[in-house]
Amino acid sequence: MEQKKTPSNMQKINIELDEKVGSGEYSNFVVVTHSPAEFVMDFTRILPGVPKAKVHSRIIMAPPHVKSFMMALKDNIGKFEKKYGEIKVYQQEGIPKFGMKPPKSELPN
Repeated sequence: MEQKKTPSNMQKINIELDEKVGSGEYSNFVVVTHSPAEFVMDFTRILPGVPKAKVHSRIIMAPPHVKSFMMALKDNIGKFEKKYGEIKVYQQEGIPKFGMKPPKSELPN
């Protein structure tokens, strides 16, 4: 893997990606919850006609890392839209809009 150029005072990190993780996990829905110490993101797939969705991956991050992640996503979305056009977001039936809190009985943790 290619390493990015970094200032001399920053540590270089060699990131390894094994075959199983490298194949990826598809997700079309994520539930985000948080506490004062961490953010929890549960990634799942919502399938038509299937009333239950299994969490396929749970990512737990400290608040500063989540903010850095958000800024990286924002930057990459901007680059994507500049190259390919605006990403349209469509509301799926039965799925709450982003920003709405699910009922407490539905929270995963």
